[in-house]
Amino acid sequence: MPDVELGEKQPGTRRIAVLGEMLELGETGPQAHWDIGQEAGELGVDIVIAVGDQLAKQLALGAAHAGVDTAIVGDNETATQLLEKLLQPGDIVIVKGSRGGMRWQIVQALTGQPLTGILS
Repeated sequence: MPDVELGEKQPGTRRIAVLGEMLELGETGPQAHWDIGQEAGELGVDIVIAVGDQLAKQLALGAAHAGVDTAIVGDNETATQLLEKLLQPGDIVIVKGSRGGMRWQIVQALTGQPLTGILS
């Protein structure tokens, strides 16, 4: 994985990663998901919300192994509801997953802004 710089963490802020399954990885999928969870911990993510099924479970296990607080949810609606309960002022949230998982729905629900188009 390339080096990622998340910037200096400010006191009182949390980094929350909402990560969906990468369904196109085939046989390497379970290990790749575990690795991504582990990497989240190494990058200083405080909370990982894994969205999906078995691959999301591997992602969460990797993150937990790295010392990250984790949750596994089955769908975007549940992820949104959990975020609404967890979010505090100053939190930084990243949402990522396969396009087919439509994780943009989470961002749209939280911001109230339509995000259905592709940026050009």
